[in-house]
Amino acid sequence: MNQLMSRLRVLDMSRVFSGPWVGQMFADFGADVIKVERPVHGDDTRHQGFRMRDAAGEATTETSSFVAMNRGKRSITIDLAQPAGQDLVRKLAAKCDVLIENFKAGDLDRYGLGYKAMREINPRLVYCSISGFGQTGPYSSRPGYDPIFQSMSGLMAMTGAPDGEPGAGPQKVGYAVSDLTAGFYATAATLAALHHRDTVSGVGQHIDIALLDAQIGAISHMAQNWFASGRQPPRLGTSSEITCPYQAFSCSDGDLMVAVGNDGQFRKFAAAIGRPELATDERFLTNPQRAAHRGELIPLIAAQLAPRTVRHWIDVLEASGIPCGPINDFAQAFSNPQVVHREMRRVIAHSAIGEMAFVANPVKFSETPIQYRRAPPLLGEHTDEILGEVLGLDACEIAALRETRTI
Repeated sequence: MNQLMSRLRVLDMSRVFSGPWVGQMFADFGADVIKVERPVHGDDTRHQGFRMRDAAGEATTETSSFVAMNRGKRSITIDLAQPAGQDLVRKLAAKCDVLIENFKAGDLDRYGLGYKAMREINPRLVYCSISGFGQTGPYSSRPGYDPIFQSMSGLMAMTGAPDGEPGAGPQKVGYAVSDLTAGFYATAATLAALHHRDTVSGVGQHIDIALLDAQIGAISHMAQNWFASGRQPPRLGTSSEITCPYQAFSCSDGDLMVAVGNDGQFRKFAAAIGRPELATDERFLTNPQRAAHRGELIPLIAAQLAPRTVRHWIDVLEASGIPCGPINDFAQAFSNPQVVHREMRRVIAHSAIGEMAFVANPVKFSETPIQYRRAPPLLGEHTDEILGEVLGLDACEIAALRETRTI
């Protein structure tokens, strides 16, 4: 067992992506994470994504979206609409260090499960609320999903092909970036609150994370450019407004990403592609000059790279210490020797799927390596186990709860 957080218990009352991502992070780090789900329906992501297939190739009830966010947890089903269900949650929270929820602001207060009520039950509880717009403000009651926060934060306005090019216009990032960004902030904040509890105050606190705030926070340096210049960052496709050349180029058999970060690298790059005179051209001597004269420089580079293969240029540029890489699809990414060496694709035994591949946690601890103890749970798979082990209920008490459909 990973001993890093083995004494920590987390009550994960969240759904979809942002909250479950936090719970999965804590599970990877060794915490006992109890996932509370609705009876019958469960987490919304149990009905989203692609059906996972078993060893015989048959579709199972488990979905790609759910298994991506919920490994390492134990699942219990509880009907929060019933007073008996609310009481079970309170009893579980009394025995937990952390509670994660991503209901709309104020929703859990209606059930007596908000922070103020839980603090009375367990003063040491760190209660992490993740919502679209936060617990306060004029939009706090609004629902929202990732594309809304990508659009409202300014991210989409600076993402996509430049005006005048084919396909120009704002573009969405290809994954639920605001959900996972909020999850990372929430994980760090929860760890900080636990540290404060255990070393300073002895009590927990409430953490308020908004997806909109988190996405704005994550565009920090681009927003700072705007603070400094008053100029909206333009959409530049794969290139950068402040660094050049720093973009994708077409080769004879595919696309190559090149990232020349400083003047010394540019001199090496120019020599490597057979155009050393570019490095002494007054228009291209420094990075600001290259960025200002991008329209003149990029076509010269593109003409040099286009006739040869991606592999050719990777070999040439890597030999000169120039950062570059192919634009991989997932099959290429997960077969890359560096990715294989770092074991970013792992497998685990799942009771319905069989051997299941998943994306590993990227953190490498020297003393407490991550151990994947549990596959993503079936709906309610651990209900009886949790009620018996954590709350001390006997078989008759559990049967009575099931009879009333509380669980």
